[in-house]
Amino acid sequence: MTIAQRILASRVGREVKVGEIVEVDVDLAMSHDNAALVIRQFEQIGIDRVWDPTRIVIILDHRAPSESIKTSVGHKKIREFVQRQGINNFFDIGYGICHQVMIEEGFSAPGKVIVGTDSHTTSHGAVGSFATGIGATEMAGVWATGRIWFRVPPTIRIDITGRFPYRVVAKDLILKIIGMMGADGAQYKAVEFHGPLSDSLPLNERIVLSNLSMEMGAKVAIFKTEKVVPDQDAEYEQRVAVDVSDLPPQIACPHQVDNVRPVAELSGTKIDQVVIGSCTNGRIEDLREAWEVLKEGRVAKGVRLIVVPASRRIYLQALSEGIIEGMVERGAVVINPGCGPCLGAHQGLLAPGERCLATTNRNFKGRMGSPEAEIYLGSPYTAAATALTGRITDPSQL
Repeated sequence: MTIAQRILASRVGREVKVGEIVEVDVDLAMSHDNAALVIRQFEQIGIDRVWDPTRIVIILDHRAPSESIKTSVGHKKIREFVQRQGINNFFDIGYGICHQVMIEEGFSAPGKVIVGTDSHTTSHGAVGSFATGIGATEMAGVWATGRIWFRVPPTIRIDITGRFPYRVVAKDLILKIIGMMGADGAQYKAVEFHGPLSDSLPLNERIVLSNLSMEMGAKVAIFKTEKVVPDQDAEYEQRVAVDVSDLPPQIACPHQVDNVRPVAELSGTKIDQVVIGSCTNGRIEDLREAWEVLKEGRVAKGVRLIVVPASRRIYLQALSEGIIEGMVERGAVVINPGCGPCLGAHQGLLAPGERCLATTNRNFKGRMGSPEAEIYLGSPYTAAATALTGRITDPSQL
């Protein structure tokens, strides 16, 4: 069995086969601001108490602080609900992005089954969890019963070899893979990462790969650990080999994440806004990479640079290292930990005709404001280099 099969098998007490429907107990059920919708659905079920308040985690991050009266009403409803239900794992505005906080606080762990009302819940596969996104109505059912069903997914094995070239990182790698596989290349499939480079990647880079695997349709995207490994004779639907030795910096062009090209091919394209952060690339290592480039100059005239630490801990760490102060001195705007401009709700919306280069995870039309704007996706290195020049810039050439 593959890792995904083994985790599900451990819940039902027997081997499971690809395509089989299994019902399993949930270890953790995570929601963010959309918990207000889950609460509404849960109340319609007619049950007074959630199945286990210790296994529900709610983190306000998407529209935090609130940008509208409607959001404020939702936040109030959530605060009253968690108090009434005794849900102690509640993180109000300012803690950071749900996935980052979940990992920092130790909720995510190898072998756990985690569901979240956020599509990028696949992020937790970085620590060996079977983690996936579900809808609000489905989450209401989990809150009521603690159980959920899955169709056992087939698995794609991705073997990664080589060493990253200068200023090429995991974001470039996963963009390359998505470009190769296509937006539906892993639809309702598990992805397993293997190979010498994969095994040596630090956690922050693993999170990038698991997080963005959702953009090629992955149900889960799991790294092996000492506690979760596939059988030696595991059966894979597909095997993909990637050598990063000659991989140049990559960029996803409008308006699809799988529209990927080398950064050098877009060199010189004028950019109005740069965003560094999100659950994909808002960790301290990402801010250090961006600062490595930014400290050599200052933000170009006419460019807005928005920096979004993924959590309060990261924000404080970046402050202690002088990164935040240095970025602000060089023209950046640093906003509170959270999802910020990524989802297009507030804190950096684009006007018609504007272009943004972001380290976020989606570049669909209207994702970050006007549907007439353009969004490019790249690494912290690429984003920082572009902020300095005002045009898409290959960071390996600086």
